[in-house]
Amino acid sequence: MAIEGFRQDFVETNGIRLSAHRGGAGAPLILLHGYPQTHMAWSRVAPGFARHFDVIVPDLRGYGESDAPPDDADHTTYSKREMARDIVGLMDSLGIGRAHVLGHDRGARVAYRLALDHPGRVARLGILEVVPTGDFWAAWSAELGLKAYHWTFLAQPAPLPERMILADGRAYVDWTLASWTRAGDLSPFADAALASYRAQFDVPARVAAMCADYRAGATVDRALDEADRAAGRRIGAPLRFAWAEAGFPAGTGDPLGLWRGWAEAVDGAVIPGIGHFAMEEAPEAVLETFLPHFLAT
Repeated sequence: MAIEGFRQDFVETNGIRLSAHRGGAGAPLILLHGYPQTHMAWSRVAPGFARHFDVIVPDLRGYGESDAPPDDADHTTYSKREMARDIVGLMDSLGIGRAHVLGHDRGARVAYRLALDHPGRVARLGILEVVPTGDFWAAWSAELGLKAYHWTFLAQPAPLPERMILADGRAYVDWTLASWTRAGDLSPFADAALASYRAQFDVPARVAAMCADYRAGATVDRALDEADRAAGRRIGAPLRFAWAEAGFPAGTGDPLGLWRGWAEAVDGAVIPGIGHFAMEEAPEAVLETFLPHFLAT
C-alpha cells in the first residue's frame, strides 16, 4: 500500500527490518502512525507535507510491513524506547542527522520518547492526540477508563486478547476505527488505508505485536515516564500539540497543561469537529496546524 508520489524502501535497523515510504524534498520530516493503523494513516497529508519537506513515513515495528519480533517477558521489545531506537537507526541508514518528527497516537509516544532519549536528533516535535503515557494512566476516571478500555484489554497477559481479537479480527478493527471517529463510522478512511489496517488483523504475529505495544505502555513505558519526571528531564525541541475536542486527551481535563510540564516550549490547538483520527477526518486542518510549526526557523 503506497502513498501517492512516495516510494517504499526496507531498512535494516536495530535488529529488525522497517518498511518506510519517502517522498518530497527539503528538511527531513518523519511521520509516525498509531494503533490500529499503518503508514497509510498519513496518506491524505503526507503529499501536502512533501511539498515542503523530505517526508519519511515508516511502519512502526509490529505494524504494516515492518518486522514483528516476539515480545520479551519484560515487554521491552515494544517499549517506546526501543521503537525510538528503530527511528534513530532509520535516520542513520538514510544519512539523516536531525529531523522534524510528527506522531499520532502510539507514534506520538515514540516521537516524544525519541525527543527525550535522543534530543540532538529532533529539531521540532509535533504531537497529535496523546498526552504522556504516565500522565494518561494517572488521569483515569471511570469515564476515561470506559472510553480507553483497549489500554487495559490489550495489556492483559498473552494469549487472552490475541485469541479474542483473532476470532474475528476484521470486525474488531472495523468497530475500533469507527467508534473512535466523530461520525461513528468508517467514512473518513480511504479504501486503500482500510485494506492496510484490516490486513494486519489476519496475521497472528501482528496482533500479538499490537498487544505487546500496549503491555509495554502499561509497564515499562509508564516507568520510563515516571523516572524522567523524577529526574526533571524535559523535551528541548519546540513542541506543538493538537487534539480533538472530544478525544482521549480531552478526557484528562487539561491536556495542554500536561505537555507544558514536559517541554521547554509548547503551544497547542484544538482541532474542532473530529474524532481521534485527525489526519483522515480533517487533513487540511492537520496541515494548517503543523506546517507553520515545522517551517518556523
